[in-house]
Amino acid sequence: MELPLDYATLRLIWWALLGVLLIGFALTDGFDLGVCALLPFVARTDEERRMVINTVGPTWEGNQVWFILGGGAIFAAWPFVYAVSFSGFYLAMFLVLAALILRPVAFKYRSKRPSKAWRGTWDWALFVGGFVPALVFGVAVGNVLLGAPFRLDSDLRSFYEGTLLGLFTPFSLVCGLLSVAMLVLHGAAWIGVKAELGPVQARARAFGTVAALAALVLFAAGGAFVAWSGMGYAVTGALDVGGASNPLRTTVEAQAGAWLTNYSLYPWMMIAPVLGFAGAILALIGLTTRWSPLALTGSSISAVGIISTVGLSMFPFILPSSIDPQSSLTVWNASSSHVTLFIMLGVTIVFLPIVLAYTAWVYKVLWGRTSTADLKTNPDLY
Repeated sequence: MELPLDYATLRLIWWALLGVLLIGFALTDGFDLGVCALLPFVARTDEERRMVINTVGPTWEGNQVWFILGGGAIFAAWPFVYAVSFSGFYLAMFLVLAALILRPVAFKYRSKRPSKAWRGTWDWALFVGGFVPALVFGVAVGNVLLGAPFRLDSDLRSFYEGTLLGLFTPFSLVCGLLSVAMLVLHGAAWIGVKAELGPVQARARAFGTVAALAALVLFAAGGAFVAWSGMGYAVTGALDVGGASNPLRTTVEAQAGAWLTNYSLYPWMMIAPVLGFAGAILALIGLTTRWSPLALTGSSISAVGIISTVGLSMFPFILPSSIDPQSSLTVWNASSSHVTLFIMLGVTIVFLPIVLAYTAWVYKVLWGRTSTADLKTNPDLY
C-alpha cells in the first residue's frame, strides 16, 4: 500500500515533532524545575516557601507529561537514538531520574509534619529535584554537540566507551550552566506572575535578573565554542533521505565549524539564536520594570530560541559519534519504518490537540496568584 506521505517527509515531520515536545517540556516543566531550584533562596519563612511551592503545585504533575511524551517519541520514532543514548548515558539518566523522584516525594511529604528540620530537608530535596535535572539536561546537550563516544558494529550493536565524569567537559558545563540559567530565569518569571506581591517576588526578580544576564553570556560563550573550538560533523557521501534506516550506510566526517554550515545554507535559521538572545533581553526588561507577563513571555521565547538553535545547527544529525563518525545517527538513517512513522503521525494528529486543549483549559481554570493567606483557608494546598 502506498502511503500519502513519503518516507523522507515523515522523517522530517518527526524530527520537528521531537523538537516541539522538547520545547513543550522546557516551557512547562521547565518553570517547575526553575521554581524548585529557587525555593531555598527566594522564600525564607515557612509560609513563603509553601506559597512558592503552590505556584507550581496545581500543574507540576501534568507538566511531566511532556517529559514522558519526549521519551516515548524517541523510543518509537528514533529507536537507534533511544538505544544508544539511554544505554550510553545510563548513569546520567539515573542521576536525573533520582532527582526527579525526589520532587514528587518532597511535594507530598514536606508539610506532613510541623518540624522545621523536616520541612527544611524536603525544601533542599526540591532544590536538588530542580537544579540537578536542569544541569544534567544541559550537559547532555553539550555532549550531543561534541559527539557521544559510541560506535556501532556490523550488526548495529552499540558500544559506549565513555564515563559519567567524562561527560563534564568545559563546553558541556557551559551548556549545563546555560540550561540552569534558562530555567531559573523561567522559574523566576513564573513566580512573578503567580506569587503575591511582596518580598518573594522581589527576591525572584533579583535572581531572575542574574539568570537572564548569565543566559546571555553563556549562550554567547556556547556560540563562540561552537565557532572556534573545531567541533562539528558533516555528511560527506551520498545522502539517501528515503532509504532504509541503517546508520552505517552514511559517510560522516568530523569537520571544524560544521555546526554553523546550516546558517549559511538556510539564512532563515538565524531566527533561532536571535530569539534566544532577544527573549532573554525581553525577560530582563520585564524583570527590571516589574512587568511580570513580559518577563514570562521573554523567558519562554528565549527557551524556544536556545533549544531550536541546537536542533537547527545539528540538522540532519541527532546523535553524532565522536570516536566513529561513521556510526553517527541522523534524521535519515536512524528512524522507525515508513509505516510506523505514518501510524504514529495519525495518532499524534488525533491526540496532541486534545492534550494541548486540556492543558490550556487546566491553566485557565487554575490561573491566579497564590498568597500566604490562601494557605490558612485552602486545605488542598501543599
